[in-house]
Amino acid sequence: MRSKASLKLKIAAGIGLLFLHAPLAFVILYAFTTEERSYQFPPPGLTLKWFGVTFARPDVWNALVLSLRVATIATVIALTLGTMAAGALARTRFFGREVISLLIILPIALPGIITGIALRSAFNLLDIPFSFWTIVVGHATFCVVVVHNNAIARLRRLSPSIVEASYDLGADSFQTFRFVILPNLGTALLAGSMLAFALSFDEVIVTTFTAGQQATLPIWMLNELIRPRQRPVTNVVAVIVIALTFLPILAAYYLTREEGPASGGG
Repeated sequence: MRSKASLKLKIAAGIGLLFLHAPLAFVILYAFTTEERSYQFPPPGLTLKWFGVTFARPDVWNALVLSLRVATIATVIALTLGTMAAGALARTRFFGREVISLLIILPIALPGIITGIALRSAFNLLDIPFSFWTIVVGHATFCVVVVHNNAIARLRRLSPSIVEASYDLGADSFQTFRFVILPNLGTALLAGSMLAFALSFDEVIVTTFTAGQQATLPIWMLNELIRPRQRPVTNVVAVIVIALTFLPILAAYYLTREEGPASGGG
């Protein structure tokens, strides 16, 4: 009876994975099609032509570079603020601690359109023109949450005794952070920053409300979808987005899976 249940679960899991990932397989397949306008299945032929066409277009490179710059700076900001917030909330208790925790997590819990409208309204009220930095701020609001969640989970597993032992042995606060806390926190921060980068790179909704006239790579893709002759080029760009978001997520998974308790942890 147990083996039958296990088989059913495997079949259900396989169907679920197929449902989720089959569209991605079609996007990748049609990046190589010889057909310009329609999505025939199977494709009439396969070619690498569209990769050359895509890489020769300056608008694609401009959008790609903008997305990479935004994602990198948003990740650095999130890494700094998320780690500081996690350090403050993990080891200390004070009035309003739970409220602050909720406010930190709120941007990723709210629908993206709500966050986007709120940010756009705030920028308008403050007379801040939409620019590269408004996109960065918009992305950093939810990237902070990813880094914070990874860091605070690791800090809560870190035994206070090893920090106390470091002080007892004569280390100051900086030395304790560098040689005790950071080695235990390193993989969590790296995983959080990779996830934050992936989220920022393919973000659409918040970017729509904060970008002004600039177009990141996902926004560029949305604009190109209305042009039938550009479908293969759009699919090539989609393959690039899939690769640049899948690899950090996969790396973050391998960095954090099957980890035992942090050093000194119970």
